[in-house]
This record gives sequence, structure tokens and C-alpha cells, in this order.
Amino acid sequence: MKRFVTWNVNGLRAALKKGFYDAILPLDADIIALQETKLQPEQAQVDIEGYYQYYNSAEKKGYSGTAVYTRLIPQYVYNDFDAWRAIAPDVKIPEGFESEGRILTLEFKNYYFINCYTPNSQRELARLDYRMKWEDLFRKFLSSLKSVKPVILCGDLNVAHKEIDIKNPAANRRNAGFTDEERAKMTELLGAGFIDAFRHLYPDRKDAYTWWSYFAQARERNIGWRIDYFVVSEDLAGAIKECIIHDKIMGSDHCPVEIIMDLEEA
Repeated sequence: MKRFVTWNVNGLRAALKKGFYDAILPLDADIIALQETKLQPEQAQVDIEGYYQYYNSAEKKGYSGTAVYTRLIPQYVYNDFDAWRAIAPDVKIPEGFESEGRILTLEFKNYYFINCYTPNSQRELARLDYRMKWEDLFRKFLSSLKSVKPVILCGDLNVAHKEIDIKNPAANRRNAGFTDEERAKMTELLGAGFIDAFRHLYPDRKDAYTWWSYFAQARERNIGWRIDYFVVSEDLAGAIKECIIHDKIMGSDHCPVEIIMDLEEA
């Protein structure tokens, strides 16, 4: 069995001061994928024995960024859309989609492991158009990799897909992360041969959230959103054994999500 964990830490240096090691190490994950690290590689002082460390940082300091810690040795590690270029050298990535450290891809013999921090559409949907272009580009990227070998995607995808994935759907209908447009793009991704691992196992489970606002005691009241995912290609459906939302783990406005997979069955 392989254990993978994803967590938006909302600033890795801040998380390290809030019990990061005590939270993450007991999960005994083979791969730990972090989003919103908000640091440059030289600022990362993470002492996590037995793990190889990889970072993809935004050009803008203190913003966005992804990291992966892995006990499994990858064949290759790619930043941004470089894994796509490795199999399709002529692919053209539009300018402005590779400067924010949003994708880290680890290639293993039998699958790709992809850590993603999807752009937020922001207040008043100021970045919704950019988000829509990102979604189309990222889906093509995933589909291209899936044509080579199975894909395991994780991260903060910044969308609550269905009404069951958010506490107050009616009140948030046109808010970033729950617009019709963003939800439709998630539907389109799943329709391209991918599975939302948590909903695959628990299609009707309510009140299962991974992010809570810092305002109005939202976390204590469990007024949340499920926006952190494991999404896997359909040929890995039989390998999914468990998907756990660790909502008791603090240290960020998000909580870790874990997947357990029997990849030998894939």
C-alpha cells in the first residue's frame, strides 16, 4: 500500500511554527504534497528525515508555490508544464502560466504523481478569465500525461464541485471557488477520464470539508468547503482503498487529505 497526503499549508514557514512536524509525520506518508508554500527554495529549512525534497516557487516572493517530500525515488521531477514537453516537445504553453510555481510532477515507472495549486478566481472574480484558460490548459496537460501512464493528481483545486461539497451553496453561488464556470470545468475534467477519489468512495457523505474561513469561527462550526482533492485516472479506480479528510489537524485554514492506494492492483 502507498500513502499520499496533500495539504495547503498557507505558508510553510508559518506552518513550521504551528506544529507542522507533529501534524504530518504521524501520517507516515510515502509522498507529502504541499501547496501555497510562499517561499523560495533557499528559504526552505525543513528537517524531514528520509524524504527527498522538491520545490517549485513563484517568481513573486511570498506567493503561491508547491513542494513535494517523497520517500519514493522518482525517475524524473518536472516543474510547471515540463512533463508535457517531455512527451510532446512541440507543445506551446501561453505566456503567464508558468511563473507562479503551481505544478510539481513526479514521474514514476507506473504513474505520474502531480501536485497542483490551482489559481484562485479572486474577489469579484477578477481572475476568472485567467482561471478558465488555466483549466483548459491543465486538463489538456493531464490528458496528455494520462495517454502515457496513469495519473494521480492532488492539491488545492480551488473549487467546491457539487453543492454537497460546501456548507452554504446558495449564499456562495457567485463567489470564487463556487461559480458555475469553475464547477463546470471540474465536471469537464472528471468527464475526461478522471475520478474524484473521495466521492468515488463516499458519494453521499455530507459535512466533509477541507477549508474553512478564519472568520466567524467557521471551522469550529464546520462551515466549510471541500476544495482539496485526490483525482486519479479511471484505470486506477480499483487501486483506491481509502481517502481520509484529516479535519482535526490544525496549522492552516486547510486540513490534510490522505489517499491509500494499492498500486500493485493498478
